[in-house]
Parts: sequence; C-alpha cells; structure tokens
Amino acid sequence: MKKPWVVIATFFGTGFLPVAPGTWASFLTALIVYVTPLSSAPILTYILAVGIVSALGVPAATASEHHFKDKDPQPCVIDEVAGQMIALWLLPRQALLYIAAVFIFRAFDIVKPFPILLSESLPRGFGIMTDDILAGLYTLGVLLAFHRIFLGPIPI
Repeated sequence: MKKPWVVIATFFGTGFLPVAPGTWASFLTALIVYVTPLSSAPILTYILAVGIVSALGVPAATASEHHFKDKDPQPCVIDEVAGQMIALWLLPRQALLYIAAVFIFRAFDIVKPFPILLSESLPRGFGIMTDDILAGLYTLGVLLAFHRIFLGPIPI
C-alpha cells in the first residue's frame, strides 16, 4: 500500500527529476491549471480540488518520509502541487500572472518567512504540506494585492 502513496507524493514521478523537482512540480501544476477547465472552475470546485490534493497529500507525504527514510524528502512534491494550486486560486487565467505565481511561490517556499518555517515542525505529512500551503496563501495575497493596486479588482 505504500507504493501508491509514493506515486502521489512524487506527483507521478515529477519528484524524481534530477534538478529542482519542487520547481518542476510547481510549473507543471500551473500549466495543468492553466490548460484545463480548473482555471475557470467555480470557486467551490476549485476549493474541492485543492482540498482533495491536500487531503491525499498528508498521508502521501507521511508515506514518502518512511519510503525515503528522510524528513521532507526532496522527491516528495505533492506539497508544492497543493501550495501552487492555492497560489493560483483566484487569479485570472493570464500566463504572466501564472508564471509570476510560480516564482513568488517558490521564493516563499525557499525563504520560509514567519510562520512558514514553524509549520514544518508539525508531525509527519502535516508539516510537509502546511509550509507549502502557507507559502501558497502568501503568494496569493501578494498577487491579489498587486493586481488590485496596478490592474484593478479581480471579478469573482
């Protein structure tokens, strides 16, 4: 039963890419959201999708820790998927905004401003998932504020 969780944790193998697998997972997530109906889905549908990824991500991340015998192993990228989905949540489907969301999200995920770093101390998969969920929320806040100030309010 551990192997299917590892497949989910590595986002179907994306986590095994040799250089910056978290960044690749973020770009792939942004691309999937951009080209699928998810980018224009009703808010509740999008929240449900993020909830499913996050809910599956916790046991998958926990299983990946056991499988790779490491705390927050590099191949585990399901947390980046959930965080990136949150970073894109209310943004209009515009390529430049999606690209900016990937870079800003990755910056928050790497720098880990307060309280992101503290969230890593949560047990097992909760810690792995929570820091990226918070980074996604930070990114979303920055991009929504930027859009409101420079481009106007986003119609929801």
